[in-house]
Amino acid sequence: MMVLSHVEQEILDQMLARRPDLAPCVDGLLKLHAALVACYDGGGKLMLCGNGGSNADAMHIAGELCKSFERKRPISAQMKTALQQLPLGDALAAHLETGLPAISLGFNGSLKTAMENDSALRDIAFAQEAFALGKPGDVLLGISTSGNAANCLMAMSAAKALGAVTVSLTGPKGGKMAEAADIAIKSPGDSTKVVQEGHIVLYHTFCALIEAHYFPEMR
Repeated sequence: MMVLSHVEQEILDQMLARRPDLAPCVDGLLKLHAALVACYDGGGKLMLCGNGGSNADAMHIAGELCKSFERKRPISAQMKTALQQLPLGDALAAHLETGLPAISLGFNGSLKTAMENDSALRDIAFAQEAFALGKPGDVLLGISTSGNAANCLMAMSAAKALGAVTVSLTGPKGGKMAEAADIAIKSPGDSTKVVQEGHIVLYHTFCALIEAHYFPEMR
């Protein structure tokens, strides 16, 4: 298990102070954090998928990672110089932020509907997109309160076959996704809404952790 910086530990401690019921999720959070560090150090990306509210959560996570969340994300001097040679480059150099690559699967409507129309296998669209975009060292996070979403499970299988790390974020039972995942995080809760409330806290925490790892300075 990787050693957290003071800033990272403070983020984790603050989560536990607010939500002590999430303490059983800490081991999984730390494993996910280590996997994301290895992923981003290696030039990889995070892929996300879910259905309904979990689909919105997947998109939310990608939004937090691709731009500044809580901290300054300066671009490198080398990138500023490269931009300044290009149209509108001065403005871009002044305002662009460094992103942590993340993509929520399912928002390419042409691909999704083509797979739904053309494939005899139902629920394959996430898997096809993950298989097309994924590479060894990437991370795929599937989100499901039940842990039994077939399309997320297919995406996890496709990603794992490519050499990606698979992570499930589920309710307390975990389901088939937790059984198949390299890292399983199970939020407590006795209903969908309560589980999803836990999911929001957990994913805000891992977004804050990975951002603080690379960009410790608050904005």
